Amino acid sequence: MTGKIFRAILTVALIVLVISLLTVTGFLYDYFGTIQEKELRDQLNFAAVGTEALGISFLEKLRGENYRLTLIQEDGRVLFDTDADPQTVENHRDREEIQQAFWGGTGHSSRYSSTLTEKTTYEAVRLTDGTVLRISVSHYTSWLLLLGMIQPVLIIGLLAAVLSGLLASSMAKKVVAPLNTLDLEHPLENDTYPELSPLLHRIHVQHQEIEIQIKNLQQKNNEFQLVTDNMGEGLVLLNENGIVLTINTAAKKIFQTDDNCIGEDFLTVDRKQDLHNSISQALETGHCSLKSCRNNREYNFDINRIESEGKVLGAVMLIFDITLQSEGERRRREFTANVSHELKTPLQSIIGSTELLENNMVQHHDIPRFLGHIKKQATRLLHLIQDILRLSQLDEGIELNRETVDLRSLTEEIIDSLEVSAQEKNIHLNLEGNAHMQGMKSLLYEILYNLIDNGIKYNIPGGDVTVSLQETEKNIVVSVSDTGIGIPEEDHSRVFERFYRVDKSHSKSSGGTGLGLSIVKHGVELHKGQITVESEEKMGTTMTIVFPKSE
Repeated sequence: MTGKIFRAILTVALIVLVISLLTVTGFLYDYFGTIQEKELRDQLNFAAVGTEALGISFLEKLRGENYRLTLIQEDGRVLFDTDADPQTVENHRDREEIQQAFWGGTGHSSRYSSTLTEKTTYEAVRLTDGTVLRISVSHYTSWLLLLGMIQPVLIIGLLAAVLSGLLASSMAKKVVAPLNTLDLEHPLENDTYPELSPLLHRIHVQHQEIEIQIKNLQQKNNEFQLVTDNMGEGLVLLNENGIVLTINTAAKKIFQTDDNCIGEDFLTVDRKQDLHNSISQALETGHCSLKSCRNNREYNFDINRIESEGKVLGAVMLIFDITLQSEGERRRREFTANVSHELKTPLQSIIGSTELLENNMVQHHDIPRFLGHIKKQATRLLHLIQDILRLSQLDEGIELNRETVDLRSLTEEIIDSLEVSAQEKNIHLNLEGNAHMQGMKSLLYEILYNLIDNGIKYNIPGGDVTVSLQETEKNIVVSVSDTGIGIPEEDHSRVFERFYRVDKSHSKSSGGTGLGLSIVKHGVELHKGQITVESEEKMGTTMTIVFPKSE
C-alpha cells in the first residue's frame, strides 16, 4: 500500500509541477512579450522622430545592443542598418512588416529562426519621405526557456519524489493503522473509516453464513460419525493413494487400531497382501470383494471405487462379519450330510431285511428276528424324523403356551417312563429338591427327558442318575448328574452340535439320534436359560441348567 500511495502522490506532484511550469512560463512569456512589443513601438517612434528631424545621421548615432534599426526605401533597398552593411543586405520589399508599413503606415510581424530557438519581433513605420523605418528585437522561444529550466525542474522533481516518499510513508501508516487493528471476528464493532462500513457489513453477513455452514457441516459430520460408529459393519474410507480418511469403531476393532491411523497409509493398518491387492483392483475396476480371516473370525471385505465427474477420489471398504454365516453354512452342510447318513443307515438295513424276506432267503425260525430288526430300525428312523422336525420347530422359534410347571412332578413322570430302561442297566434314578417355574411344559419335558435318558444310556452298570431341583431368589437351577463314561474336555464345546457324538460306537449301540442335546440347548434358550457341562472322562457328567425366575 505504501508503494501505491507513493506512486500516486509522486504522480500528482509531477503533474502539478509540469502544469504549473507550463502555465507560468506561458503566462510570463506572453506578459513580457506584450511589454516588449510596447517598448519596441516606443523606441521606433522615438527613432522615427529623430530620423525625420536629423536624417540618417541620427540613426548612425543610435547603437542599441538589444534592438536593430533598418531604413528601407520604397523599392525595398536598405539605406541603413545598425547591424550590417546596407550594400550586403538583401531587398526587403517582400517582408511582411515592410509591406504593411508601405500600405498602412505601420507594420508588425514575428519570425522564428531555422532552429526555432529564437523569435524576432519586427515593428515598422512609414516616414514622411516615403521610406520605412523598422526596428527589431530577438529573444529566446518559450521551449528554449523550458529547456534552460531542466536542471531546476529535475531538482524540484527529486525533492518532490523525496517528499512524496516521506508523505506516502506517513500517510500509509496513518491509513493502514486503523485497518491493521480491524477486528474481523466482530466487524460491526470496529470504529474506523465510514467508507469501510459496507465492507465490514458484508464481512459480518459472510461470517454469519459461514457459521451456519460450519454448524451444518459439523452436524452432518456428527451424524455421519454417530451412524458409522454404531454400525455393526466395519467402514473405512480411503483416498486415491490409499490414505485412511475415516475409520469407524467396528473397523478399529477388526484391525486392532485407533484414530492415530487416520491420515496414514492403509499399510500401517493391515499388511496382508490379499487385501491390498483387492484395494488396488477396486480402484482400477470399480469393485472387488474378498473373504479373509482376522482374529480367528471370517470377514467379507466389499470394496467400491468412489468417483466424481470421471475422477477417482478414493474407495470405500465395508467389512461384514460372516463368521456366523460361515459357521451356519458349515453346520448346514454337516447337518445335511449327517441327516443323509443317519436316514440312509436304517433305511438300508430295512430294505436289506425286506429283500431277504421277499426272496424267501430267510429260514422260517429267523423271520421273527428279521421282523424285529425291521421294527427296531423303523422306530429309530421315526425317532430321528421326529427329532429333526422338533429341531426345525425350535429353529423357527415356535413357542407353546406358557404355564406354571411343577418341575418335581414333571421329573417324577419322566423317571416313571424311563424306569424300565434304567432297570435293564441296573441304573438308580434319584430326585432331589422341588421347584416351580413359568414355561412350556412339553418342551421342559423334552429337556429333562433327554438329559435323564442320556444319563442312563451313557452310564455304567450299577451307576446313578441324580436330578436336583433348586429354587433361589432369582433363578431356577436344574442339574442332572450321572456316574457314566464322561466327556473329554476337548468335546465340551461341541456336545450340543447336531449329530455330534463323543463315542460314536457307543451312541449307535444305544440307539441315539445325536440330536437330543441340540433339542435341549434350543429348549433352554427359548426359556432364556443357560446350560453348562461339567465332566471328566470316566468320572461322570453333570448338566446344569439355570432358568431366570422372571421367565
